[in-house]
Amino acid sequence: MTEADVPAVDALEKVLFPADAWPTYMFYDELSQPDTRTYYVAVDALGTIIGYAGVMCIPPIADVQTIAVVPEREGQGIGTALLTTLLDEARAFGARDVLLEVRADNPRAQRLYRWFGFEQIHVRPRYYRDGADALIMQLALANWTGDPGPRTGAARAVPQARIEETTEETQ
Repeated sequence: MTEADVPAVDALEKVLFPADAWPTYMFYDELSQPDTRTYYVAVDALGTIIGYAGVMCIPPIADVQTIAVVPEREGQGIGTALLTTLLDEARAFGARDVLLEVRADNPRAQRLYRWFGFEQIHVRPRYYRDGADALIMQLALANWTGDPGPRTGAARAVPQARIEETTEETQ
């Protein structure tokens, strides 16, 4: 993700997370901290942003800051590709564990995280602005061996998107 991506990401954020959308300045703030944060966008063949994700890493802990995919592209492996990228990045940064918060009322995201090996370790009551609880989940990177592969009994399409990292050359 680059600063040029922020307007499109911000527009998606407001649609995908209406009750909990980050203020626009937070994306710029996060991008301004490349020593501890890395953000990615998933773009389709036309260059349209169809997902985004970010991770903060201060070893030995990494924290998934955000991950989102446009609804019409859910179930196509884009979230899997983004999460795999974040976990690989966390490992490269020297993290031993990855944490994240997920809405208690979002079973689809919870299934994805459990499929990757995350385990629920805590509940934060009324964490979200609308009063929903957050489940705190953790993955020990020592147990992470890469993309978990096809889900048993479910087909998974290869993502028709590419993941782009924030780099000096792209800013």
